Amino acid sequence: MHKAGFVNIVGNPNVGKSTLMNQLVGERISIATFKAQTTRHRIMGIVNTDDMQIVFSDTPGVLKPNYKLQESMLAFSESALADADVLLYVTDVVENPEKNMDFLEKVQKMQIPILLLINKIDMLSEQSGGADKKGKAESPDVKLGNIVAKWHELLPNAEILPISAKNKFGTEMLLKRIKELLPESPAFFDKDQLTDKPARFFVSEIIREKILLYYDKEIPYSVEVAVESFKETEKNIHINAVIYVERDSQKGIIIGHQGFALKKVSTEARKSLEKFFGKPIYLETFVKVDKDWRSSQRELDSFGYNPN
Repeated sequence: MHKAGFVNIVGNPNVGKSTLMNQLVGERISIATFKAQTTRHRIMGIVNTDDMQIVFSDTPGVLKPNYKLQESMLAFSESALADADVLLYVTDVVENPEKNMDFLEKVQKMQIPILLLINKIDMLSEQSGGADKKGKAESPDVKLGNIVAKWHELLPNAEILPISAKNKFGTEMLLKRIKELLPESPAFFDKDQLTDKPARFFVSEIIREKILLYYDKEIPYSVEVAVESFKETEKNIHINAVIYVERDSQKGIIIGHQGFALKKVSTEARKSLEKFFGKPIYLETFVKVDKDWRSSQRELDSFGYNPN
């Protein structure tokens, strides 16, 4: 008997979906930063054993779209509802459970197994917390119980599991439950395959991650990265990448005084790429202006933002 299925991870921005994905897959497939809207694509990570294949899928955080890029991101999240064998709906201990009810109402109608994951439970002991009706301070267990009760009202058919993806608390139990819920099926991908994305995709994501970490405000959200050349030999990899921004002023910020900012990003990206690919990397980065690329469907298609 062989089990296989698609286990799709959805939820609002910044609740820890990508951190969870990386823990479950055991590899750093999705970039994970402290900033919201880090994930823009739907990214698969595949776990294989002799008698099982789990195809995990990380998705962008659910949001109300303000421009075409965010429309594509929402479409990736909604597509994950259509082909899941098991759905992981991730929340945390601080967000409003009724945030983005339009999406949640679609989840409520689903007939497949839903695991509602309350992430970041380690934060409960760190919070000063409120008090109950008698003025007595609430313990972490009481706080968690209140959160569970609220989610049970919203998703009565879901199994609720408290976890801490960052601290690997509850992830083994989660993986065991997923295995129990998977349908019998042959494998969907080769057993040595780790993801559905090509090497170039991870190059652009790692560079974009460094931009998210080292630049403030709107700059990271106005940036896209395209790999123009990727030449691999047995000994090393030569990469040329273009960082696209929307305005000339953003180009100046990305490059920085005497090019120091761009050099820092490139250096940190190269280090991460060498760790990812396991060989020396020669990375050249350039910055170009592509006005309003986030609102151009043609440009978005060229960057891979097509859920269909």
